[in-house]
Amino acid sequence: MFEWLENHLMEPLGKIAQNRYLQAIRDAFVIFALPVIITGALFLIIANPPTSLDWGIINAWANAIEPIQHQILFPFNLTFGIMALTVAFGVGYSLASRYDGMDSIMAGILSMLAFFMTAFPVVDVTEVAFGEVLNYLGGQGLFVAIILGILTTEAFRFLVEKGVTFEMPAGVPPYVMRTFRALVPFLIILPLVWILAWIVWANFGVTIPQLVLDLFSPLVSASNSYWAALGMILLMLVLWSMGIHGMNVVASVAYPFWMTQLAENAEAVRAGTEATGIVTEPFFHMFTHIGGSGATLGLAVFLLFLAKSSMLKQVGKTAIIPSIFNINEPILFGVPIVLNPLLIIPFVLGPVVIVTINYIVFASGLIPPVIVQPPFTVPLFFGGFIATGGSVMAGLLQIFNALVAAAIYYPFFRKYDNQLLKQ
Repeated sequence: MFEWLENHLMEPLGKIAQNRYLQAIRDAFVIFALPVIITGALFLIIANPPTSLDWGIINAWANAIEPIQHQILFPFNLTFGIMALTVAFGVGYSLASRYDGMDSIMAGILSMLAFFMTAFPVVDVTEVAFGEVLNYLGGQGLFVAIILGILTTEAFRFLVEKGVTFEMPAGVPPYVMRTFRALVPFLIILPLVWILAWIVWANFGVTIPQLVLDLFSPLVSASNSYWAALGMILLMLVLWSMGIHGMNVVASVAYPFWMTQLAENAEAVRAGTEATGIVTEPFFHMFTHIGGSGATLGLAVFLLFLAKSSMLKQVGKTAIIPSIFNINEPILFGVPIVLNPLLIIPFVLGPVVIVTINYIVFASGLIPPVIVQPPFTVPLFFGGFIATGGSVMAGLLQIFNALVAAAIYYPFFRKYDNQLLKQ
């Protein structure tokens, strides 16, 4: 089985993980967009305190901020509202940095400007309400931001490599040379994007982000289904069992869909409407990968306190602190779980059960939707509490999931521990 997986799965998926475009998309979200998202989400939480707890101090807080709620939401609107603009810059910058000799900053600026143009209707700009455009500069424009980030950067690279630039004589200051080298590509690419935006507006009466969002909406809906979540977690864990970082591979493709759901949830909470996004990045990192990929927090506790073999005890001592912060490489490669037929069973089975529990709980409305993407290192309970804007039940769900995973791991841990003792 392992030989078949190695020959037929590891090589193609390894190539996917190393694909420069997917890496650029991942970096655009994690490095550039995530700080913007977290900052904006904090103001969303402040403006929408968890009154369902019915605590006196929280109710007083809600009453106190009600007259200034729109003012408090101002930073949220102008951070989430430009998420796609940030991603456009990030994709251009990250992709250009993977090519030798490319000006990554100029590539990021070019990508950002090209995307910015497409978000506005091609009419008298003074007649356009900026608030109406924010949706398409934010979560609803992510797909176009990614596509343009790649296309404009590749066009920029092609023009520079073909010498379609102003080359300055020796002795010209580097910053001047840098400006003129980028000038001709800017003069070619930005007008082409403007013409395309104009054609789309003239023929369909919508902006390019609106048109693309309509085309991608079936995929966004499909990515929010239980079967999509199940497929994602299975692929993540099968890859990890082969030693490939499964979350990175899956996230490089799924991140735009996850972030679209997250942005729509945040907007729905802001507007006081129903949020329906379930399958987001925190759905996996906060509520499924408890202790790290494979939900190994309970296993880390077993290794530290219950293991009889000296090797597993030592791994437990090394792994327990990182596991609290959802980092479990010491377990994956120290126990090991990777390429270990016995422990791969609970490693895959536990998260599959947890994903099923999570989906049922979120779909039934027992726990409020995810509106914040905390750093993946936030410990148990606090991650769920923060991700849902202050739901204690979400933190308790994390604890419950950790216990479920621990119960699944225990018999396999005990059997493996006994095997090591006999060696």
